[in-house]
Amino acid sequence: MEAQTKLRGMANVSYWADDVKAAREWYNEVFGIEPYFQRPDAENPAYIEYRTGDYQHEVGIINKKFRPQPAPDTPGGAILYWHVDHIEQSLERLLTLGAQPYQSITKWGEGFITAAVIDPFGNILGIMYNRHYLKQLSELVIEPAQPGVE
Repeated sequence: MEAQTKLRGMANVSYWADDVKAAREWYNEVFGIEPYFQRPDAENPAYIEYRTGDYQHEVGIINKKFRPQPAPDTPGGAILYWHVDHIEQSLERLLTLGAQPYQSITKWGEGFITAAVIDPFGNILGIMYNRHYLKQLSELVIEPAQPGVE
């Protein structure tokens, strides 16, 4: 039987930065934690990694010199939206921390509201109030699957 591609969940989201140390300081403030992993070291990081959120998702900040080429000059592409409980306050906090507006608060229907900013390093950071996220979080029990077993 041929193996099927099954996207099982977000494993890592990577953001790019010219100055990883400055990005670390900014994201420490955004997440309220420090990275648990830094390479080659904390003084000269080329890559840092956080685990954050309800599902402890992996967030990496990578030096832009490692970015695949050709890379666009402006922010764009897919947007990962992080669930937040209070979109207006979350958006205001990100803007206060130095992010720039990208997508204003948009109501898509009852319980679905999005907004997005460009972080100080040129990455799009989406935020969303999503009632389905809250419902799934309250009902879901996650059991790790064995690698290669579907």
